[in-house]
Amino acid sequence: MWKGILLVLLGACSFGILSTIVKLGYQEGFTLGELCSVQAGFGMLALWGLHFLSGRATPGLKNKEARTCFMLGSSTGLVSITYYQSVQYIPASIAIILLMQFTWMSMLAEWLIYKKRPTAIQWVAVAFILAGTLLAGGLFNSNGFRLDWRGIGFGMLAALFYTTFIVVSGRVGHSLTPVLKSAWIVTGAFIIISLLFPPAYLWNGRFTAPPLWLWGLPLALFGTVLPPFLFSKGMPQTGVALGAILSAAELPVATIAATLLLHEVITPVQITGIFVILAAIVAANLKKPKAAPAKSELLNP
Repeated sequence: MWKGILLVLLGACSFGILSTIVKLGYQEGFTLGELCSVQAGFGMLALWGLHFLSGRATPGLKNKEARTCFMLGSSTGLVSITYYQSVQYIPASIAIILLMQFTWMSMLAEWLIYKKRPTAIQWVAVAFILAGTLLAGGLFNSNGFRLDWRGIGFGMLAALFYTTFIVVSGRVGHSLTPVLKSAWIVTGAFIIISLLFPPAYLWNGRFTAPPLWLWGLPLALFGTVLPPFLFSKGMPQTGVALGAILSAAELPVATIAATLLLHEVITPVQITGIFVILAAIVAANLKKPKAAPAKSELLNP
């Protein structure tokens, strides 16, 4: 159990530092398309390399599940584009809070699509998540609400695309290994990113000077390779409910990284909002009494 807890926490921490790495990449002069593309490209190569080293069979796109995972990759590609675009306009510590709105979005999506009615505590959790978001977003700061609405819009779009991934990914690719499933998903993400942002860095010299590849390695490692591996190993040991709670560590990690590395100022009111969001996620994922297990429903991390 403790090993599983550690693995899930490490996976959440990996996701949490992405926005800070991207923000630092922007400061070095790299563009949105370059950072998204090099992350997906390196991640795709690493995952396919791991798969082929395992010696397992490789279902092609004629396989329905492989094809579905490949198509699902478009949603993860769009998550990267919109999330990293959001970071261009607003602080990284705020962008991650907007991305976390997928918690209640995924709950509503499952209700509308799969007729899984939310529980009473989940509705309460949604209210607290929204309230915590207003606090953490700085709406009640003494200096007023000065966030760029473009950043807010892209952040909410990122949450929407991530909701699509969360709701669909858990229901597809069960016949594939976690590495192969991730490889097909990231391949789809790389294709959609390349269509929107052709990888000109491969022939204009920016891949090596300035060294774009130095940014691609940590982005791919922490955003594409480690999290799927760590979650696939840890979640079966922790269970979905505890895993969902542990995955919420992404939020404080992103905030701490932005404070330490980007010197973003976080007010006491914003810290209070972050704790409200975390508490709501924990409450929504607590298991209900065994007398009514069929009605228990989880709010995705």
